Amino acid sequence: MNSSSPAFSPSVYLAGFEVFRPDAAETGRAMKALCAEYGFRGIFPLDKDIRPLPDRLDTARAIFEGNVRLVRQADFVLANLNAFRGSEPDAGTVFECGLAYALGKPLYGHLADTRDQAERLAANIDPITGRHRDGMNVENFGLPVNLMLAVPATVVQGGLEDALRRAADDLASGVLSFG
Repeated sequence: MNSSSPAFSPSVYLAGFEVFRPDAAETGRAMKALCAEYGFRGIFPLDKDIRPLPDRLDTARAIFEGNVRLVRQADFVLANLNAFRGSEPDAGTVFECGLAYALGKPLYGHLADTRDQAERLAANIDPITGRHRDGMNVENFGLPVNLMLAVPATVVQGGLEDALRRAADDLASGVLSFG
């Protein structure tokens, strides 16, 4: 797409665990409508025609390949980086962020809690060793998520709308561009 075209509406792949919600299709439609309010064309992971196949692994491969295609089609990725089933973002979302980065696409993420990891995990850190209760060190760079996400992404405190607002502002000011 040519960003100098007056009809240019950047496409944004909406990475996140919302696909696991029981009302995922409805949630995706609402998320895409919100994208449109900010001048973006939302792409939700369910925006592909994948039907269950007789072999579950074949279905998984089709979903994977479909999501990769959707990320490739998008101008940028906006990811829900909130914890999913634990204290870290959804693994699929993290993969999609890495893929987008490798493809040279801008990354945005949103988090409800943007305190640094060490502060957020303080209740699980041994005060003597400084290690997490699992015995592992905790990244302490003042970042809200692992540095491999926080460094390449613009991480916004809040929800999807907050991140869309930031992306729209960045687009208007030239901080966000597509080449």
